[in-house]
Amino acid sequence: MVAHRDKAAKGARRLVVLGERRGRAPGRVWLVGAGPGDPELLTIKALRVLQGADVVVHDGLVPAEILDLAPPAARRISVAKRKSRHSYAQDEINRMLVAFARDGLEVVRLKGGDPFIFGRGGEELEACRAAGVECGVVPGVTAALAAGAAAGAPLTHRGAAQAVTFVTGHAATGEAPDLDWPSLARANQTVVIYMGLSTSGLIAERLIAAGRADATPALIVVDASRANEQRIITTLGGLAQAAEGLDGPALLLLGEAMALAQVDAAGLAGYEGAELEAKA
Repeated sequence: MVAHRDKAAKGARRLVVLGERRGRAPGRVWLVGAGPGDPELLTIKALRVLQGADVVVHDGLVPAEILDLAPPAARRISVAKRKSRHSYAQDEINRMLVAFARDGLEVVRLKGGDPFIFGRGGEELEACRAAGVECGVVPGVTAALAAGAAAGAPLTHRGAAQAVTFVTGHAATGEAPDLDWPSLARANQTVVIYMGLSTSGLIAERLIAAGRADATPALIVVDASRANEQRIITTLGGLAQAAEGLDGPALLLLGEAMALAQVDAAGLAGYEGAELEAKA
């Protein structure tokens, strides 16, 4: 009975807040980067905006520890979009954000990582602008930065990685990614591949065919920054085998600088300790 009363009281508080907001001037939408999962990687601005939310529209990858930072009365709506499991179409999400803002509410669109790194934040920003709804953006720590930092592997490194490129490992239609393979195959750069577990074999094959050495160090990170994070060090040639059986949000990091990556012995997978020749 106590639990039911608490739930009813929480619902009543929410209705009061929403009722007070309705009829006011149009609200606002915030596109907020929740970071890779570790609540301590949330920015101070993201925390401030989240604590002022009336509605939180969030990805499935945002952990409960971060969602709990929103006011108790704030409505929480999951629009989880995982590969092959989309609960909401992007157009529906866009319409939802606009509708809540037009009701005078402070809307936080809470997105894993950074809103503008493979997060479709640009599409949501365009939808708000087209509807005349004010929209602010709070950047977040994208998973690639957290993955490299946790493994002690810099994404750029003098003498080993003069550039870093972020790409996605799958096409919008579910087909093989159409990437600039010759450009990605150039040495002395780090290539970070989001959502590339299922296409890791194809990615390795295309890069090797384009001229990237099969001995190029590679790092796979699953659930970057979280307590259950997995790190596997391998090579480009061993990438597909190392990725077998893995599940969850993953990153593939390829390049000479990944030779600096560290992982527990239990996580080693076919990596023979390629030496990184640092140049002064």
